[in-house]
Amino acid sequence: YTFHRFIISFYTCRTFGSGVVQTFNGTVFYVSSTCPFTLTHFTHNRVECDITTWRGETGLLVRVEIIINKIRTVLQNGSILVEGKSVWLPYDHTYQHIFHYGVYTKLRSSVLPLSVTWHSVPGGIDSLWVELEQELNSGMTGLCGAPGVAGMWCEQQLIADSVLPEDTCRIRDPLSTVCRLFMSYTLDCLQTRTPHYMQLCEENIYSYEQSEYIRCAFFKEVAQQCGKNSYVWDIWRAVTKCDEPQCPGDLLYKELGEPFVPSCSSPNPRASHQDLIASCVCPKGKVLNDHEDGYQCVSVSDCPCVFAGRSYAAGDIRSTKCQSCVCHDGKWRCSENWCPSRCLIEGQFVTTFDGKQYAIPGKCEYVASQGLNWTILIQFSEKAPSLKTETYTFSNNMVKFDEKEIAELHQSDHALVFWQSSMYVQVQTSFGMKIQVQMSPEIQLYVTPPENHTGMISGLCGNNNADTTDDFTTSSGIIENSAQPFAVSWSVGACSVNIPSPCINADNEIFADEKCSVLRDPTGIFAKCHDLIPVEHYHTVCIQRTCNCGSGLRQCLCVALASYATACASQGVLVGDWRKVTNCTVTCKNNQEFSYDMRACNHTCRSLSGADPRCGLDDVPVEGCGCPEGTHLNQQLTCTPKAQCPCYHQSGTMPPGPVVIDGRQWDGKVCVHCSQSPVNTAQKTCDSLSKPLVAKTSCLSGCYCPDGQYEDHHGDCVFRDNCTCVYSGKVFSAGQSVKTNCKTCVCGQGQWHCRDKPCPGKCQVYGNGHYQTFDSRWYRFDGHCQYTLVEDDCGTGLGSFSVRVESVPCCDEALTCSRAIVIDLQGEVTLTLSDMKVTRRLHTAISAGVEPLYSTHTVGLYIMISHQHYQGLIHMVRSNG
Repeated sequence: YTFHRFIISFYTCRTFGSGVVQTFNGTVFYVSSTCPFTLTHFTHNRVECDITTWRGETGLLVRVEIIINKIRTVLQNGSILVEGKSVWLPYDHTYQHIFHYGVYTKLRSSVLPLSVTWHSVPGGIDSLWVELEQELNSGMTGLCGAPGVAGMWCEQQLIADSVLPEDTCRIRDPLSTVCRLFMSYTLDCLQTRTPHYMQLCEENIYSYEQSEYIRCAFFKEVAQQCGKNSYVWDIWRAVTKCDEPQCPGDLLYKELGEPFVPSCSSPNPRASHQDLIASCVCPKGKVLNDHEDGYQCVSVSDCPCVFAGRSYAAGDIRSTKCQSCVCHDGKWRCSENWCPSRCLIEGQFVTTFDGKQYAIPGKCEYVASQGLNWTILIQFSEKAPSLKTETYTFSNNMVKFDEKEIAELHQSDHALVFWQSSMYVQVQTSFGMKIQVQMSPEIQLYVTPPENHTGMISGLCGNNNADTTDDFTTSSGIIENSAQPFAVSWSVGACSVNIPSPCINADNEIFADEKCSVLRDPTGIFAKCHDLIPVEHYHTVCIQRTCNCGSGLRQCLCVALASYATACASQGVLVGDWRKVTNCTVTCKNNQEFSYDMRACNHTCRSLSGADPRCGLDDVPVEGCGCPEGTHLNQQLTCTPKAQCPCYHQSGTMPPGPVVIDGRQWDGKVCVHCSQSPVNTAQKTCDSLSKPLVAKTSCLSGCYCPDGQYEDHHGDCVFRDNCTCVYSGKVFSAGQSVKTNCKTCVCGQGQWHCRDKPCPGKCQVYGNGHYQTFDSRWYRFDGHCQYTLVEDDCGTGLGSFSVRVESVPCCDEALTCSRAIVIDLQGEVTLTLSDMKVTRRLHTAISAGVEPLYSTHTVGLYIMISHQHYQGLIHMVRSNG
């Protein structure tokens, strides 16, 4: 909610009614004209102000132009236009603010000691004030004159100097009218000025006697100048029959009320007694529900709350991954953030555990973070950074332990290190620290510190004490004011400062400005995260990283965009397929698939040989390539069914196949020794249930499912009713169905059970005489005559339709460019379709248009002409609607 600075007005110029003007020095006169007038014009501190007014035939102001510091604001037809564009209130601009002020509207300048206030009525504006905070004597012109100038201007000269003539405008000569009734109640206030105001009243009302707005605007201004302690204050509406303004919804009119109505957003707006003004307010004890339409007044306890453009009722609970909030008295009462803090090192940009953001000043080796018994070193090179955690080294899309590459998983007494996806390596330590390392396309580091280590952590990532003011604590223990000396203090060895320039060339800058804007698009792919993760920092970093990219601009862009997507994922928001939208798609090796939430748990062949230590580890979702459900990653980085995985044991691996292990049950299967108990092992799989039965029994020793169970296509042991089926290389579970060749087939007990349905016939012809019959047989015939394609007459004389075709050759006689088609429907309509022509012969009066798809419901016939083979027809139909 924006609170506005209140103007302490020293000088006020008013114009109201049909042309009453009160100048800055208090002189009051009347001018009745449809010509434009300069109300005031001056320059102060090199800022120019020009306010021009137009009155219509009704006497009301129909147009007001306010130009301050070259910004043009126009009031016309009940709208407010700034630089030609309509604006909604409140409106905040660098140079000015426009907002509701009681029943009025106020424009306050930020560059001049000036405000403009007006009251709108149907058909225009009945009163307008210009208020100044100080004297501005130099060069002020216009009807308002200048404040502080002794004496009175010549009224006629002021009007002549301020008018801006137009061909169609005119200035009226006022005549007298009766205002005595009202003026008789103002003697105690106006005293000797009463005759002058009597004249003004008559001039104002002349020829506008039927206009309530003109008449009442004058009476109201006089009553306000007399004040609330005057006799006229309490009776002027009854005397003049001027009704109180109608307030919308539950609001009530108050002659002296608060200019800013207490609301759910701001139940106690700041205002002083001097700011009381005619206003629409809520009944006592209520506030305006400004979160919903309808101007409803409610108790503060019933106020709704708003988040991300959505309204929540009092008592509603809104929960995210890291926090829970309840709506109370129109405000959110939120729990502490229970997500663990996280340090991000993304390129040269760092976000500390406590949320402070800065850039590393040089490409050196640094202590990213350190504790009692651990250290994380990160080393930047001109190509790409590398990372060392204890004795683990991450670089060039490779992770090593004591110089030995970790291809899948490494576990020691202190840490579990494994590839969570093709792009991320996960580190889980025995003392509670979690690390995610993005390995490609660039190394980036995400560290979650161990709990209960506050006061023991230091380095580039800060100290994790929930206080950003001491994040720049150097290695020597002092708090620096800027990032550069702080970061250099944590460098290992000498470090030369090499802060990147804003942009290395103009082409990069143009590319970065255009492509990074997708982050800020309020309706774009990232918009759903804007309310949780402010986007401005990421947008700035995106431009800087992309601008300073030596080569591979697209990759640099995608890395920067991925940083924001990762931040969103840390808050439980998966923004969607942003890589597809931004052309940042990832190509996976072999038959792996890409996911924004890839998990290695139980998705590798190794995981089948025992409890998978990668399961149950909670951290931010990571993207990358991996194996889809039902398959497992082997040592060749290929996703395979469980049955094709090797078996892992302490001394190595065993390839898939029959293996005899005496007396041991493995993975739900049992050992079969054909020499001891021969069984038909060929019929121990779901696949075998659909195979032809043979009398010969075959037995191969190995591991098979127990009696009564079968190995399904995922390698699991299931009962017969749960057996899977295969169609077109895909596996279907029991009960699933497919449709093929007009049949619906359901998987049951390892076999497909199909139900026949009659197939509609389709005949087609294309190219140089290629035909397919209704029974799906293809043949070729390219005659030069007109031929019957189909008919239902068959010699009976009772046919309802016929379709005849004739090939139309190209310049090259060997090729067919189009066809002439004659469609005869029930002897009533004949359509002849040829290149660029449609000829229609009607035997009865029928009105219809020719479409690419023509149908007749009487015989169930549909005829479609493809635009690829009949371009003339399609073009003609489109051109003629």
